[in-house]
Amino acid sequence: MPTETVTTGCCIAGGGPAGMMLGYLLARAGVEVMVLEKHADFLRDFRGDTIHPSTLEIMHELGLLDEFLKRPHQELRELAGQIGEDRVVLADFSHLPTRCRFIAFMPQWDFLDFLADEAKAYPSFSLRMQAEVTDLVQDGDTVVGVRAKVPEGTLDVQADLVVGADGRHSAVRDLAGLEVEDLGAPMDALWMRLSKRPEDGTVVLGRIQAGHLFVMLDRGDYWQCAFIIPKGGFAELRRRGLPAFRAEIVKLNPALANRVQEIKSWDDVKLLTVRVDRLKRWYKPGVLCIGDAAHAMSPVGGVGINLAVQDAVAAANILAVPLQKGPVPVELLAKVQRRREWPTRMTQAVQIFVQNRVISNVLAMQTQPRAPFAVKLLNQYPWLRRLPARLIGMGFRPEHVQSPELKQG
Repeated sequence: MPTETVTTGCCIAGGGPAGMMLGYLLARAGVEVMVLEKHADFLRDFRGDTIHPSTLEIMHELGLLDEFLKRPHQELRELAGQIGEDRVVLADFSHLPTRCRFIAFMPQWDFLDFLADEAKAYPSFSLRMQAEVTDLVQDGDTVVGVRAKVPEGTLDVQADLVVGADGRHSAVRDLAGLEVEDLGAPMDALWMRLSKRPEDGTVVLGRIQAGHLFVMLDRGDYWQCAFIIPKGGFAELRRRGLPAFRAEIVKLNPALANRVQEIKSWDDVKLLTVRVDRLKRWYKPGVLCIGDAAHAMSPVGGVGINLAVQDAVAAANILAVPLQKGPVPVELLAKVQRRREWPTRMTQAVQIFVQNRVISNVLAMQTQPRAPFAVKLLNQYPWLRRLPARLIGMGFRPEHVQSPELKQG
């Protein structure tokens, strides 16, 4: 089959939040950049949809916020849940020192389409869909490009830098031989959608009952629901049958009794195998991994998109100007890891604590839980809700755009 050869400054594998944001920022700085996305479009359900205040602040810094918020979205200004019979408010985002003091729920394909549309305004940006990276091209120990499978045959991309932003099953990190440290996860998540009714009103985000944890995310005209199960427990759940599964959902939220039949078969239930890991080293000469390719995050806190975007901003801040001149030294790739490794480790440490000390205990419970004392304090003293809001909404090291903008025309 025919082979096409192109040359670019930076080749990014993966058109997710990390890849599209980095591609946009590099093109904005005048760097020739090509993003390779293996799918034909961004339209895949049950991807992370939570855009946190830290990411919205970046959109503001880029002058994109007003246009971005014209896209359909929902806004969450406080994080509430129900533990047994106790309703609790866990976080209040209204006091954050940011332009947007809320979490925006927006389908990830809308977020990615928006970034792609904005990036295409720069002549140095190109996006190739249905381009799946199959190999790295090396000159000695240095990566100098990629080979990708495309509908027309083979695409060879020669690049000063290859960035792996191709998710938790990254081909780039595997091909580069970068070592992964698995941190473990005691649970998996089942995602499904149920219709939203006018009478639903405001629904608590999470419900914790004996042995169960159920989350409902507002998607405008439907609820995106997560049913948390013990790691590897999906086969047993299926063995018990779909009617039993529907009954468990109704037990958690009786208001859904008149719509669980919308789950017509197991095909309507998507299994997310939760994993938490990180690379010991994010780079080698000529190649760098960011986002989930460098560190797969737990769904706890819904921070995955935002960590990926922060990685992209940091990478652009450090690499955009050097990439204008050609290949970048490995020391600068190491600098990206040093910048982002501490917030990654801290975030994963919090997630692992919640997984192992909270979620595992909930899934093993036989009696109805009660809100712990520390959580009740959040109800008694509302100002305390600012602390978890800061951690969830901003993260441990929020990045700010410092990469240059090449003036057009």
